[in-house]
Amino acid sequence: MSRVVEVAPERYAAWRERFDVANPDGPQRVVGISRFEHPHLAVLLIRRGGYAVAHVEGSTLVLHKVGTRHVQSRTAAGGWSQQRFARRRGNQADELVRAVTEHFLRIVPAGIPQGVVVGGDKTLVREVLEDPRLEFLADLPRREFHDIGDPRRAVLDEVVRRARAVEVRIDDGP
Repeated sequence: MSRVVEVAPERYAAWRERFDVANPDGPQRVVGISRFEHPHLAVLLIRRGGYAVAHVEGSTLVLHKVGTRHVQSRTAAGGWSQQRFARRRGNQADELVRAVTEHFLRIVPAGIPQGVVVGGDKTLVREVLEDPRLEFLADLPRREFHDIGDPRRAVLDEVVRRARAVEVRIDDGP
């Protein structure tokens, strides 16, 4: 059985030394390491309840915007009401995507980010990134965190911390 541990990059060397001393012959052993060492990151977090976009340098938020937008939830109504509410939800989601795209373009300068961090609703993230003006992000390395709550400042800070972390895969042995 294996698991992933996230270690801050500045603490990794000391963490690894302690791990190796504590596990010279197992049963635990490191079976993989993934680093995401990019000085400038573009961050896009979006859910139907809110969004966060940021330009990050190292561990510092250079510029960011966190906000909320209402997108109506599903309804149990049937017939024409259900169709009307579905159209309203679709329009509200489209407006959320448009607004987040504009914030992203204002906050994250083209040509600067060296990595992209995304999180939240996969469909909404994809819709934002499909904007042709964000083509400069297409080939950049990416870390994804779709297990987040509604994007607020604390969630943004946590995602930035997790994005910078060294992911260490540990095999716990038999």
